[in-house]
Amino acid sequence: MTTPGALDRFYSVIPAGGIGSRLWPLSRADAPKFLHDLTGSGHTLLRDTWDRLTPISGEQRIMVVTGRAHRAAVEAQLPALADANVVLESEPRDSTAAIGLAAAILERREPGVIVGSFAADHVIRNQRLFAAAVKEAVAAADEGYITTIGIKPTEPAIGFGYIQCGGALTVSGAPSALAAASFVEKPDLATAERYLDSGSYLWNAGMFIARADRLLEEIGRSKPELLAGLLELAAAWDDPATRGPAVDRIWPNLEKIAIDYSVAEPAAAGGRLAVIPGYFDWDDVGDFASLSKLNSGGRTTDLAILGADARVLADASSGIVVSQTKRVISLIGVKDIVIVDTPDALLVTTTDNAQRVKSVVDALKVSGSTDVL
Repeated sequence: MTTPGALDRFYSVIPAGGIGSRLWPLSRADAPKFLHDLTGSGHTLLRDTWDRLTPISGEQRIMVVTGRAHRAAVEAQLPALADANVVLESEPRDSTAAIGLAAAILERREPGVIVGSFAADHVIRNQRLFAAAVKEAVAAADEGYITTIGIKPTEPAIGFGYIQCGGALTVSGAPSALAAASFVEKPDLATAERYLDSGSYLWNAGMFIARADRLLEEIGRSKPELLAGLLELAAAWDDPATRGPAVDRIWPNLEKIAIDYSVAEPAAAGGRLAVIPGYFDWDDVGDFASLSKLNSGGRTTDLAILGADARVLADASSGIVVSQTKRVISLIGVKDIVIVDTPDALLVTTTDNAQRVKSVVDALKVSGSTDVL
């Protein structure tokens, strides 16, 4: 059934992987970030992503790539997800493998298809502006560009990567399209302030839209062995008799590399990458500082509280408390605090140090304390 208003030849891909280690101990291997309601919407981030993409693609044209361990939870969240559109990873191999396999499968099913990859765990507000940006990105992709959507910065954020914009491109149906000159890793504050002042940088939101054949061609330019494995997997995918053996044989040996490095950066260097500026509110909810801001209306003087049974008493305090217990938590005169209270782990830090939570996860792995990961 065709969804009114859905874009022609377009298929959405939702990579639903990773544990969101900077949100530990809330986000864990068995309950990753995308399976949590982090905004008070009443839905998980995954479900919010599905609802955002359905008007653009239609329910039958959304593919989810996730780990085998998360299949039941994903399907419970997305009852309309077609069985043929569930792609299961036997183990994490990063975004090039996940998105590339989806593109290879869809290109075999529907030659000429345009695919768009949208993370399962980002927060986006203003559906109209989001849909308009995707529509322009699809038009640019149809012209042969690898296309991304960059977010117009509102502050000198140091937790995001940036895209340096070049000149305007002439693309029918994409009047906002710009050449993407380069990708820049997360900067320090002084550099981020310079980017913001220049007006020529956008936040990298990790959204990539391209014709599936062009995306695969771009992977092949930089990673030919990885492309060969993906094409072999795709050839076996739609036959249940051949899929399992192919996954067990090929998937563990695929190179782990982010699509930013295998596709976006080389395409930008070669003049093959377009960027559409996005003016909608976006956040990748990358750490507890971001989560605090999302849930306090951006007011750093407020205390955000998450948890259906949270029991928090606060006086002259700010930051965020996430509670999964019924323990009483009392805060007096503390600023920018982060408290995450779960039945088996407690995190206490500050919003300024929120990016360092990942190091705790790394230390727990080294120490063998994997029961709390």
